[in-house]
Amino acid sequence: MVELRIPARRDLPSYVAALRAGWKPSTVRAEALAAEHLAAIEADADAFLASLHDPEGAGDPVRQPDGTLKPRLPGVTFWIWQDGFCGVIGLRWQPGSAALPPYVLGHVGYNIVPSRQGQGLARQALARLLPEAAARGLPWVELTTDPGNLASQRVILACGGRLVERFRKSPEHGGDEGLRFRIDLPPDTPQA
Repeated sequence: MVELRIPARRDLPSYVAALRAGWKPSTVRAEALAAEHLAAIEADADAFLASLHDPEGAGDPVRQPDGTLKPRLPGVTFWIWQDGFCGVIGLRWQPGSAALPPYVLGHVGYNIVPSRQGQGLARQALARLLPEAAARGLPWVELTTDPGNLASQRVILACGGRLVERFRKSPEHGGDEGLRFRIDLPPDTPQA
């Protein structure tokens, strides 16, 4: 069974090994973000770990793909774990609203290490994350993906997602086409 772990020192070597092997924690600013994470870990591992769990949104602004800085939303990141480090899944939200600013593509983002892709880990992780989103008072979560990312679309659909629109990403994200999905969250969303 997949475990969602709050990033901690005990698991940091596995995260660093994945980064050094070429895995990227996000498809947004992938190369730059991986390098920034490695540098931050080297400079102050404890501060890096704390930055991943920021339910108050108190951290530094977030650099967008076009280089601009935008306010950080409250968010939490979990490391996906099953017989070792498998990837990341994160949840972000805007206090008091299910809506997100235009520069935030979705409430949830995830990425699995290549050697563990195709094993159902992203689906299990997303299903386990939904109660966390419901506990934050969200009536739904939105996730976006590129039209060609069929694997991610299958994950979202398997967790009850439905396509709500084709859209153009914000200028900060290059203006490319995207697909927006929504998963409705009853207040008592069960864990998978």
